[in-house]
Amino acid sequence: MVTLTLDGLTARYGRRQILSAITVPPLVGGQVVAVLGPNAAGKSTLFRRIFGLLAGGGTVRITDAISERPVAYMPQETGVNAVLTVYESVLLARMQGRRLNVKPEDLAEVDRALDELGIVALGERDIGDLSGGQRQLVGAAQALVQNPEILLLDEPTSALDLHRQIQLLSILRRLAKERGMLVIAALHDLGHALRFTDQALILQEGRLAACGATDDVVTPELLRRVFQVEARIESCSRGRPQLIVEAAI
Repeated sequence: MVTLTLDGLTARYGRRQILSAITVPPLVGGQVVAVLGPNAAGKSTLFRRIFGLLAGGGTVRITDAISERPVAYMPQETGVNAVLTVYESVLLARMQGRRLNVKPEDLAEVDRALDELGIVALGERDIGDLSGGQRQLVGAAQALVQNPEILLLDEPTSALDLHRQIQLLSILRRLAKERGMLVIAALHDLGHALRFTDQALILQEGRLAACGATDDVVTPELLRRVFQVEARIESCSRGRPQLIVEAAI
């Protein structure tokens, strides 16, 4: 099963240091990992550094991958081409890095991705006619259709309504287990992180503030120190952790 290890990652924009020595123990396929932190903590930069869009020090090591292109990345701004239909844009993502010799199995994978995300009805619509949330789901389909072993998602739920947020996170959790895929997602909703993720990386001012099982690292003390809120975590009647925020500090 695929494994991702980060060792001493750094990144800067000009003279400004954004990431400082991010070292993470091996993250193994089959898990959903949350990347958490306040605004400007370095979450998007970390994704760009892992995917190779940004140079820097340290090492990104992927082991036991089967495919030549094991990583897919969904940025915050998907940059979808407004002149394409949804179906065309997802098919192009499927063919990325390959000759445009479309095979029946490619079309089947596009159909499967659209069906998984519940957006089959959008297939013939132009990207430019979609809402922000619909575009975000198309971006998720463009990433999933590549059948990655490591899936990087930068705030995949930011434009979605609550129903779609829960739906997408449930799908990602299921696919991670079924496919042995490592899903790494930047999330702002810590309640969603507690419910849907196995591991969490907490960034603060470009440094790793905590790393480990989500239930272990998202604590009232960490919320106070990193997120500057007074909060408590309680179990609901089904035994699931619930985040209750009392006040901003």
